[in-house]
Amino acid sequence: MSLIQIRKRSLTIETTYHEGGPVCDQPLKLAAACAVINNPYAGSYAPDLMPFMAELRSLGTVLAQELIDTLGKDNIEVYSKAAIVGVNGEMEHGAVWHEAGGWAMRSLLGDPKAIVPASKAVASAGYRLMVPVHYIHACYVRSHFNSMEVGIQDAPRPNEILFALVMGTGGRIHSRLGGLTMEAVSVHDGQR
Repeated sequence: MSLIQIRKRSLTIETTYHEGGPVCDQPLKLAAACAVINNPYAGSYAPDLMPFMAELRSLGTVLAQELIDTLGKDNIEVYSKAAIVGVNGEMEHGAVWHEAGGWAMRSLLGDPKAIVPASKAVASAGYRLMVPVHYIHACYVRSHFNSMEVGIQDAPRPNEILFALVMGTGGRIHSRLGGLTMEAVSVHDGQR
């Protein structure tokens, strides 16, 4: 029997045209694909979470593909992942998403080198989580430091987990604070 039982999914798309300055030629799109699943370990301690983490790769692939289909693979410049664990679970139940969600995005995007940032929490239904994003090829590209809010009004219930992946089409609108630019990335190690 599968460890993944989905109750609901959501797809949220934010489109930003300006931040008080001139309207951009190309608006910024940030999208979050979420899945709310039953937590198979809620209310008990399980010493081995590796089977759960391995099986979650399939969910990660589904969510990552939905974001790629929504934004266009060649347009994606930022990414991230998040988990909100219901109160009968533990932080480690959300941490399984680091490998599963990150692996899925990297695999479908052609193995970008930058670490996939993340945010996670144990919380009640309706909790909102700010998820950091950054450039997929080098995590120090300052123009691409941004965030997106994820959450679903009735999730996660106490025995559930909300898993999310976030992707976007660019850096902050009107970014003008210097630092490493996309064009200056040269080491190709995911850092600089």
